[in-house]
Amino acid sequence: MKKRYIFYIILLLGIAYLVYYRISANKKINEEGGGGKGAAGSGAKGGKDGNSGGPEMAVEGVVVQTAAFNSNLEISGSIEANESVVLRSEVSGLVTGIYFKEGSTVNKGALLIKVNDRDIQAQLREALTKQNLSGTNENRAKQLLQKGAISQEEYDTSLADLQSLKAQAQLIRAQLAKTSIIAPFTGKIGLRSISVGEYLTPSTQIANLLSTNPVKINFSVPEKYAGQIKLNSQISFETDASSKKFTGKVFAIEPGINQQTRTLQIKALAANPNGELMPGSFAQIKLNLSTLDNAMLIPTEAVIPVLEGKVVYISKNGKAQQVSIDAGTRTAARIVITSGLNVGDTVLTTGSMTLKPGTAVKVKLVKP
Repeated sequence: MKKRYIFYIILLLGIAYLVYYRISANKKINEEGGGGKGAAGSGAKGGKDGNSGGPEMAVEGVVVQTAAFNSNLEISGSIEANESVVLRSEVSGLVTGIYFKEGSTVNKGALLIKVNDRDIQAQLREALTKQNLSGTNENRAKQLLQKGAISQEEYDTSLADLQSLKAQAQLIRAQLAKTSIIAPFTGKIGLRSISVGEYLTPSTQIANLLSTNPVKINFSVPEKYAGQIKLNSQISFETDASSKKFTGKVFAIEPGINQQTRTLQIKALAANPNGELMPGSFAQIKLNLSTLDNAMLIPTEAVIPVLEGKVVYISKNGKAQQVSIDAGTRTAARIVITSGLNVGDTVLTTGSMTLKPGTAVKVKLVKP
């Protein structure tokens, strides 16, 4: 216990010494600073009278001019099949025939799958037999009516029986047609998931059928560009699977803005005769927007984002001056200025992180 008390006493004495040393040091610094402040102040004043007295800062700049500007919007999208369907059966039954080759092209109306239809065929034969008999009775009743041997009511009854049996036969034919799965359009069929002899139900997926020439390009643009997108506008795009550039044309525009994403949904068509474009692929799209004839353009590196917007530095009378600007469309290299600058201003493109208003600058003009 005694050793512990001695340790605490030594520790407190050490802390007290450090505090005393720190206070003494600060007091000495303040006394020296008071005497130096006046000297520094007089030196600063003399520098001001000497027009800053600092060296000029070497920077690069461009002269603001107007030029035609083709506004392009680069966005991402996806490639979709022109038509796409998952083949299923409308009725349940055993598969008796598969009439397509996986991965092949099938024509519209081609028979793809046949489901066992023997019971429906039997029902149809029975219905046709009854229909033929009813037709004979209706014909006989019609002759008797003409001779006045039966009443009109009796003839109407026989005619109604015939029409009812015809309707039943048509219903059975419709059921029979459902046992044949037909290609709804021309396209390429995918891998099948069934075999002959398998029991098929309406929930069973048979295969995918895709029409891929042309393909659809599905993409969205921000709300502020919605007014610049028109039908038949040209687009160009690339995919990860190919270095080739493809082109397409806008054919459909959603009539409203998506409230969750604040974007406008757009679809374009692109020719795909060789099957190079595969549905589901990622597409990097370049969309041509409106052309500005007299756009005021400056390099993007000259623009400095600030809390209240954007600013640039210009050279005026050999000194840097900060100017607030409003900007429009931008590319990787240039940005359109809508207000804040005038033609002929010299915009500084380097040193923006170290420049301050009033800094003396020596500008080397470069081509935009």
